[in-house]
Amino acid sequence: MNFMELISMYEQLGVSRAVYEYGEAVLQGLRTRFDAIDQTAEYNQGKVIAAMQKNRVNATHFAATTGYGYDDEGRDNLERVYADVFHTEAALVRPQITCGTHALTVALSANLLPGDELLSPVGAPYDTLEKVIGIRPSPCSLAEYGVTYQQADLKPDGSFDYDAIREKINDRTKLITIQRSKGYATRPSFSVHQIGELIAFCKGLKPDVKIMVDNCYGEFVEPLEPSDLGADMVVGSLIKNPGGGLAPIGGYICGTRECVDRCAYRLSAPGLGQEVGANLGLMPAFYQGLFLSPTVVAGALKGAIFAASIYEKLGFPCVPRAAEDRHDIIQAVTLGSREAMVAFCRGIQAAAPVDSYVTPEPWAMPGYDSDVIMAAGAFVQGSSIELSADGPIRPPYAVYFQGGLTWYHAKLGILMSLQKLVEAGLVHLPE
Repeated sequence: MNFMELISMYEQLGVSRAVYEYGEAVLQGLRTRFDAIDQTAEYNQGKVIAAMQKNRVNATHFAATTGYGYDDEGRDNLERVYADVFHTEAALVRPQITCGTHALTVALSANLLPGDELLSPVGAPYDTLEKVIGIRPSPCSLAEYGVTYQQADLKPDGSFDYDAIREKINDRTKLITIQRSKGYATRPSFSVHQIGELIAFCKGLKPDVKIMVDNCYGEFVEPLEPSDLGADMVVGSLIKNPGGGLAPIGGYICGTRECVDRCAYRLSAPGLGQEVGANLGLMPAFYQGLFLSPTVVAGALKGAIFAASIYEKLGFPCVPRAAEDRHDIIQAVTLGSREAMVAFCRGIQAAAPVDSYVTPEPWAMPGYDSDVIMAAGAFVQGSSIELSADGPIRPPYAVYFQGGLTWYHAKLGILMSLQKLVEAGLVHLPE
């Protein structure tokens, strides 16, 4: 195949030659970064394979169970694999956990009792947790059950305010929640090393405090996970990084045996815990998705770096910046207007293998306090390890791009987002 045939294919997909060539010029400076990403993926691939080999994964672990799910060895062994991958005492990995917010809610409500206090030392939580905590009133919130909440805001440069954290920790502080990724904020995401320092600081002030890390979007981005540096629980969704694009539902909680046991009792019922919960035939997707996850995450990281490199050169603020180290798969691009956000998301949608003909529009999505636009033509509904972009329609009008099951799909999506901005007259390519 020659260069002109490749150009022709991109033109068939809707990318003009000018946009394609601009992208190729940007890519010339990214080869070294991509090599480093592949090296991390190779390490994490080895980590996953070692955990599967240690736990003697075999075909019997892929059998389906129904009903109560008693004696489900495939499910139980998968949880041992996850515990070994994340270097924890135990793990809860279930299709009955419907999403990342649900996993976090289970972890919080299982380990907080009336009269306890929850502290966020990293500023405001992700939007969907506001009703879980009770910052915005909701039935069944932690606040309704007598759990209070405090937060220490980050400093203007996005770093931890250790003095404020010291003031907020008190006798009632039972659990500290750390959100690794930026969520719908334009702050930096935190590295595992930074999280480890924060954990050490908090444990130094109160050794018995439990620390939970919202690990969504961060798994396998670095060689270490927060559980390697003292987190009592790491929590995430299987339709993000660790599901590798194959898991159709599910979430995980890895941590100390005490914390995970309580989570299992909260997810099912006291006295039942991890003994119940059928796998419903999902074990092949869960095992294989975890196996593929390190390389899928690598492709998503390359896409994030490519997006930042393209949009930064065009004058749009990016978090993280193109040359910065990566700690999750999310790339925030501040586009400055509603129109630009819509055009960007329409480009991502147009690049999808599923629902490419759909036109994304902002809407009042449950759990959010402003209209949100979402672009995701995914094989698994809502899967944000697949190519997707979204953001709340509010200043500073930042869009959050993530995912891509392959690097080439991520590349196409970014080029299509730029194409739509060019067509709308919102971006002009340099001569």
